[in-house]
Amino acid sequence: MSTPQSAVLLDVHGCCKTYGAPGREPLVVLEDAALTLTDGEIVGLLGRSGSGKSTLLRIISGLIAPTSGEVRFLGDPVLGPVPGMATVFQTFALFPWLTVFENVELGLVALEVPRPEVRKRVQSAIELIGLAGFESAYPKELSGGMRQRVGFARALVTYPKLLLMDEPFSALDVLTAETLRTDFLDLWVEGRMPIKAVLLVTHNIEEAVLMCDRILIFASNPGRIVQEFKVPLPHPRNRLDPTFRSIVDAIYTRMTTRTAGPAGERDGLFPGMGLGMVLPIMSTNLMAGLLETLAAAPYNGRADLPPLAAALQLEADELLPIGETLQLLRFVDLAEGDIVLTDAGRRFVDDGVDERKELFAHHLLSYVPLAAHIRRVLDGRPDHRALFSRFREVLEAHMGTEQAESTLRAVLAWARYAETFTCVAEEGMFELPASVPQDG
Repeated sequence: MSTPQSAVLLDVHGCCKTYGAPGREPLVVLEDAALTLTDGEIVGLLGRSGSGKSTLLRIISGLIAPTSGEVRFLGDPVLGPVPGMATVFQTFALFPWLTVFENVELGLVALEVPRPEVRKRVQSAIELIGLAGFESAYPKELSGGMRQRVGFARALVTYPKLLLMDEPFSALDVLTAETLRTDFLDLWVEGRMPIKAVLLVTHNIEEAVLMCDRILIFASNPGRIVQEFKVPLPHPRNRLDPTFRSIVDAIYTRMTTRTAGPAGERDGLFPGMGLGMVLPIMSTNLMAGLLETLAAAPYNGRADLPPLAAALQLEADELLPIGETLQLLRFVDLAEGDIVLTDAGRRFVDDGVDERKELFAHHLLSYVPLAAHIRRVLDGRPDHRALFSRFREVLEAHMGTEQAESTLRAVLAWARYAETFTCVAEEGMFELPASVPQDG
């Protein structure tokens, strides 16, 4: 059913955001993002770290300007922070020298609300969010969950029409996050909050399905919205409901489907191609552990990702990078929401310590172009050494400085495990380990 135009709170059209230094290829972190948010909706932006969802949220809030495109709130263009929007952040962002009451009242003081009205609204927000009796407490005296409640109260006290939430539960332990999430939904369903709509950034698939009416899936390289899922379930929602599970499964499937991006790149964890491929810092112990888990019962080489994530107590944003790194190395395949051991993955599990390292080294040099490039340079040098900075400069032609640094650290960790090459930290030099035959 179509929504009346008068009910539209937020309209985002063609938003892009790029960063770059003169003389370098611009880094596109968000491309052609478009969405509409209407009265009475909770909409989720779901994607992995680095997919651009938080960048879009900051553009919507007016904290940063898009490189191109437009954001309209209540029909007016957003050119900076505007009244009627409030944000709850992942980190609590409280002033430690202020009490709960003083932290909550900050937004109203900035708006020059009369003092009697400030006291009334702050007390009301504190009671609404479950902090009555803690008005005089300081942040250090509160638990993590209570500190985040202060963050919610501080946002709600300004009576916003649109509440932006940037992974507000991710810094909390599982039980505290579930309690706060449930309390928030109860207040929303009962209509006890002043807000008209919510835009939630999350990387937790079940959280998105539990809370949202619509879920917009982000892909990377560049960050962009690739699909929308609707959740036609009333609140409160049951995680064991077959419809709930089918939506979770469908989202896992979409997030493990690699499709071509606007310039022909493949979306997923690894932006770029060849030497320009951005790689995650990923522990070889985590990779080996996942391979061993997959090989054992009850999976016997193939697992459905949602149950596997639940069994390992991992979120999608934690499990998928491990799986995609193993897929890059050809130890697993990811398809249709499943993770499947390859023949090489089975060999790795069956091998002893030395044989595992030898197999890992072969796959590292075969399938990770940067590792192969570093090894070729070291093999070709008489002293089998080369400056770390040399390779960082090569990568900086393809990616940002921080990404270049972390990509090199990732490859170095994998190479050290495989005894392929190492780095003398105090000298800033890559070199072949003594155990490697040196043919220079």
